Amino acid sequence: MSLPTIAGYPLPDETELPGNRVDWRPDPTRAVLLIHDMQRYFTAPFDDVEPLAPAVANIVELRRICTDLAIPVIFTRQPGGQTRDERGLLLDMWGWGPPADPTAVAFHAELMPGDGDTVLEKRRYSAFVDSPFADLLGDRDQLVITGIYAHIGVTATACDAFMRGVQAFVVADAVADFTRADHLASLRYVARRCGVVMSAKHVGTALGGAHRDPSAEGSA
Repeated sequence: MSLPTIAGYPLPDETELPGNRVDWRPDPTRAVLLIHDMQRYFTAPFDDVEPLAPAVANIVELRRICTDLAIPVIFTRQPGGQTRDERGLLLDMWGWGPPADPTAVAFHAELMPGDGDTVLEKRRYSAFVDSPFADLLGDRDQLVITGIYAHIGVTATACDAFMRGVQAFVVADAVADFTRADHLASLRYVARRCGVVMSAKHVGTALGGAHRDPSAEGSA
């Protein structure tokens, strides 16, 4: 068992985003940015520039905005070389997970944690399970979620946040998945059942940051 090879697909645009059931808005005094499992072991299966490259660019931009606004940034990572007990039922579904290899468990090159960031070790789909994640949020009750994979850990964390009284915002073009169908299904579930789906541009604007379009970098 292993992760699938992921064929390229375009990220959803604004016209494809599902309607949200609630009208929550990100607030810089309440929000935390989550960069979920952006490790090389998980990014390696992507075999095309899309969706990973533009999703990473949007995560980088949101992180810049959050850093400028003193909004906490939390990275999650799975450790390599887990034991059978640590792996639990994930062993049945996905095999042993990341190997005990520093290269495999390292973060994506453009998303290395900084001195002011927090790195959280996790072993389950949801960042809240068997981890101090809830304590790290402190009195903040909004979670802006980016990273991979949308229909697995991203959605599980969003749903778990909802059940703990934390408003979840999944950034539609700052997450990536096995397929476009999986990606869109994840967005629909979140919008209908446990959170808000927004584009990176609108999240950045709502937080009060000066948004720069990553796709325009280097253009005339």
